[in-house]
Amino acid sequence: MSSSYMQNIGTKLFAKHIQQYTPQDPMYEMYTDERGRQKRRKRAIPPGLSQRDAKILKSVQRRAHYLDRSFSVCGLRFGWAVIIGLVPGIGDFADLILAYYVVLRKARQAELPEWLVRRMLMNCIISATAGFVPGVGDVVVGMYKANFRNAQLLEEFLRIRGEEFLNAQAEAQSGTQVAKLSERDAEQVKPGAGMGAATNHPSTSSTSGAKTGKRKAMEN
Repeated sequence: MSSSYMQNIGTKLFAKHIQQYTPQDPMYEMYTDERGRQKRRKRAIPPGLSQRDAKILKSVQRRAHYLDRSFSVCGLRFGWAVIIGLVPGIGDFADLILAYYVVLRKARQAELPEWLVRRMLMNCIISATAGFVPGVGDVVVGMYKANFRNAQLLEEFLRIRGEEFLNAQAEAQSGTQVAKLSERDAEQVKPGAGMGAATNHPSTSSTSGAKTGKRKAMEN
């Protein structure tokens, strides 16, 4: 990691996520409606992300949900990861490979820094190692939910990326200076990663006209 800023981000993300004994569902969240009833809805995608990153996050959230929380038996929620892990001999190896290729490999397409990838990989290893413990291993895997944790790490990191991109946009529009990332930190967070043209993201549609006008004025 290149600076104290990124070190603090990494430490906070990992500490917050590792302390959750049973992490939250990355695909759904609970809310209370006007009548005081608990209902479920899909999590909103953090603002300021490119269509690419938003699509990757949605895919990872969906895959993690099915791997870690597809079924409910006697109030216990578990997914395909636990079922695959029950297969004698190869179940735990297959679970590790599945967690990497289905969730972690997809998440890496969002241009994540290597320190975050290592933390996500650690979750997979912890889960796979626990699965080898006779008797209680599969129970631990079902409660630890490595794929949930990796999806949450991805969401929280992309939330930071989106916030930094929106801050940069606000500064460009208003002309007021806000706290900026250092060059090294910007290389880690990569605000606006995957944007390409401004039209690739809905939130930039309101500013694309202004940017186009400035570009044309410079060309003239």
